[in-house]
This record gives sequence, C-alpha cells and structure tokens, in this order.
Amino acid sequence: MRRRSSSVSGCLFLTSLILILCMVGVAAGAILFGGSKPVASLLGPTQGIAGADRALLRAYLLLRGGSLSQPAGDPSAMAEITVLPGDSAETIIQRLKDAQIVQDPALLRAYLRSYGLDTRIQAGRYALSGEMSITQLAEALQLAMVSQSRLTVPEGWRLEQIAEALPLEGIGFASPDFMQAAQQADGLQEVLGLPSAPSAEGFLFPDTYALGAGTTAEQLVNTMLATFDKRVTPSLRAGFEKQGLSLAQAVVLASIVEREAIVPDERPLIAAVFLNRLQQGIRLEADPTVQYALGRQADGMWWKAPLTLADLELESPYNTYRYSGLPPGPIANPGLSSLQAVAEPAETEFLFFRATCDGSGRHLFASTFDDHLSNACP
Repeated sequence: MRRRSSSVSGCLFLTSLILILCMVGVAAGAILFGGSKPVASLLGPTQGIAGADRALLRAYLLLRGGSLSQPAGDPSAMAEITVLPGDSAETIIQRLKDAQIVQDPALLRAYLRSYGLDTRIQAGRYALSGEMSITQLAEALQLAMVSQSRLTVPEGWRLEQIAEALPLEGIGFASPDFMQAAQQADGLQEVLGLPSAPSAEGFLFPDTYALGAGTTAEQLVNTMLATFDKRVTPSLRAGFEKQGLSLAQAVVLASIVEREAIVPDERPLIAAVFLNRLQQGIRLEADPTVQYALGRQADGMWWKAPLTLADLELESPYNTYRYSGLPPGPIANPGLSSLQAVAEPAETEFLFFRATCDGSGRHLFASTFDDHLSNACP
C-alpha cells in the first residue's frame, strides 16, 4: 500500500509540475502577446525587464527549448535583410517573417529580449536563411556584414580603364572623382616621395582592392600607391639603378614592356631590347606608346590595333616613332613581372623584335635590321 501511495503522490507531483509549467508558459505568452504588458515593452532596454518578467521569459524559452535549435523558417528560404539605423527589433522580426526566415516570430522575440540582444542589433546588411535556428539568427543579427565592393585592376590598364571598372554600387564616389584624384597625384609625393607628375599613371599597382562604403577616391589612389611602394622592393629599385634608371623612368619602361609582352617569359627579352636601344640612342618605336597617345577609339576601345602608317606619324611626345628616349610618363600601370624584367633584363644584343605569324603572341628577335626584315611574315 505504501508503494502505491508513493506512486500516486509522484504522479500528482508530476502533474502539478506540468500544470505549473503550462501556467508559466501561458503567463509568458501573455507578456509576449500583450496580455499583461504591451508587446512594445519587450523591445525596450533589457534592464527594464523586471525579475518576474525575465523569469517568465526564461520559463517560456525552457518550454520551447527544442524549437530553439531547429530551422527557424523555411529551410529553402534565403534573403539579404537590411537593417536601417533606428529600426526596432519588432520591425526587423517582421521582415524576417515576411521573408520566411522565421515562422515563429514570438519565439525569436522572446529569445532576443530575454538575453538583451534586441538592443544590440547593428544597422547593416545580413545574409540569412530559414535553415538557421533561432539561436543562430540571434547571433547573426549582432554582426552586420561589412559592406564592401571589390575592384580588380589587371596589369597594363590605363587610368581611364580603371575608372570605368569602378563598381556602380557600394562606394561613395564615381569615375570622375577617381580620375581627378589620380590626376592630382598628391600621393606620389606623400606616399612614394616622388616629384610631382601629370598623374599617378603607372604607379597604381594592379591588384584586387576592397572598397568600403566610406572609401573616398583619394583613399583608393593612395592605397594603390602604397601597394606599389610595398611590392616594389629595395632589391627591385637597386635593379633599376643598375640599369641606369630612376624609379620614374623604370616605371615608364615597364609600362611599355607590359603592353608589348603577351608571353610572360619574353618580358626580360623585350626589356633588354628597349634598354639596348636607349643606350645606343635608337628610338624605341613601340606601338603601345602610339596607342596610348591615340586614346579611345570610335568603337570604344582604348588600344587601337592594328596601327596604320598614318598613326605612326601622330604628333605626340608619347610617340616613340617620332621622339627618342622614353615618353614623358607611363602609358599604363605595369605589373610586378614587367617591373622585374626592367630590373633584371635578359643579357642579349637584340635590338629588334616583331610578332610571329602564327598568332601565338610570341616574338622573333634580331640584332640587325636585316635580320629583323627577314623575320617579317611572308
């Protein structure tokens, strides 16, 4: 009989506990849905929660514990949610519900409110999915994605091509702003310690750059100059000096090598040809310098090809068919390989090169003009 009495007592205790927990759940639900307090009170400062209310919220979450780790919404739903400054937690939760990221907004509301996370949601963008749990969503909402765009600058681009490639969204400046900042070239002195120049052409190091929403055109230009300063090491600069070139002259020559070379392993040979011609007082006669002077063509392209005989007569200080020595400035922004080729050219007596006839992008090299003529295509 005692054993039966004990069993009955245990059942009564368990039943009572369940009833109490249910009442707690009902009470917490009343708080959540405005029964005893308005819903807005749950979205205020965390310290405003009375001890009893906090206990009710925690009890509610205890009852719903199994749901906290399950997908909060439609597992196939994905959305990018933007939180604006001043948005309330209630507004944000409603957006998540509309996007099917959350199917039980009351549960997310209770979790955020109970742990004081509702007032820590940052303004910004959030990539969220319905497969995320309530706890994962609450954590994700505490750290907005950094709003960044990316700009990739290939080797051999000129200023205008970089400006045209700037992202249309995610940055606070436009192509003309970039052109103005690059043409002012203040950073050449501030970052590289070089004398003033018509522009930063040639020193905007080809790379991929992250552009935050607050990035200015001047900051981007200076970042590119700083990257150049870092990547062009003291040993490279010593190589330029060994060739009798200043840093500025080396960049001009490297920009020509960059536009001439198609096959990477020919860069040291092409650099050597131009250095040999400079030393012997022979005009460089480099097509890319004429292409640079011609600028944008009617078809929208920047580098005209092929050139005509009339093009080679163009009056421009950049036209190395008409003027000896290096042009007055770089014609493009060279990459590291072309800069290395100028610092460490091949050891050769070649003075000429011309493209092969097979379309491979390779060149035939010659030491005499007669040999150069014999390399012409049939």
